[in-house]
Amino acid sequence: MRIAVTGSTGTLGSQVVNLLAASAGHHVVALARRPEVVPARLTERVRRSGVVTAVRADYDEPGSLVAALGGVDVLVFVSGDGEAARMMVQHRNVVRAAVDAGVGHVVYLSGVDADLVSPFCYAFTNGWTERLLEGSGLPFSFARASLFTEFFAAFLRPALRSGELRVPAGGGRVSLVSRSDVGRCLAALALLPPSGRHHDLTGPESSTLDGVAQVLSGIAGRPVRYTDVPPPALAEELARAGEDPWWTYAYCSMFASIREDRWGGVSHEVLRLTGRAPLSVDDVVRATA
Repeated sequence: MRIAVTGSTGTLGSQVVNLLAASAGHHVVALARRPEVVPARLTERVRRSGVVTAVRADYDEPGSLVAALGGVDVLVFVSGDGEAARMMVQHRNVVRAAVDAGVGHVVYLSGVDADLVSPFCYAFTNGWTERLLEGSGLPFSFARASLFTEFFAAFLRPALRSGELRVPAGGGRVSLVSRSDVGRCLAALALLPPSGRHHDLTGPESSTLDGVAQVLSGIAGRPVRYTDVPPPALAEELARAGEDPWWTYAYCSMFASIREDRWGGVSHEVLRLTGRAPLSVDDVVRATA
């Protein structure tokens, strides 16, 4: 089977490439805007195996996408990041190219909060892309991931040092999931028949930010408290730290969706798909702190 993976030079995409390349009987097409970077993201064993081909594919160049997807059986579509409007154009390019190339199965990385009415900017993008795939006629499986623990760690690591987790999450609950668990699920879905449905990928438990602060207290060996700051306070703090305006907006919209309790569900899909229980917040933060 010939399996293509977008975003193959990124942390998640390269993990999926390496996992699929280690599965016998498959050829992996690593799609990248700069394919020359791909070998550095492969394990030594995978490099020696010769089962990975790096192919240039640019989200902004539809012709490159169609050419890269020729003969591909399965596409693992790792959603991009950046400004949502541009992402929607890029995602449309990918879906159209997959249709033109006759791809037999698209595994799309979406989000648990894939809701067009959510305040989270990427919830709209993910929901819109899901609808695009549903209307395309392409067989699909949607991997709806919860918030990555590693992504959320941008707020957790400073709290370990300061003793205060300052975010505008209200009493909303989150079930943070490890990026590595999501990567294993994407690889697993690529080797299964299209499900035609979504798969919620979450961590093992749901917690308020008070509960997350308790986990941080155990790691730090001293109390860490959660302070529910007003939403504008986060924007001010990020701006003072020199954060890009888009990412300031993205972070603030993410916490607005947490306040609405859109990320609190817990599923058993990680265990079902991979045979391994998902990593906890404690597991991931201790490994990255």
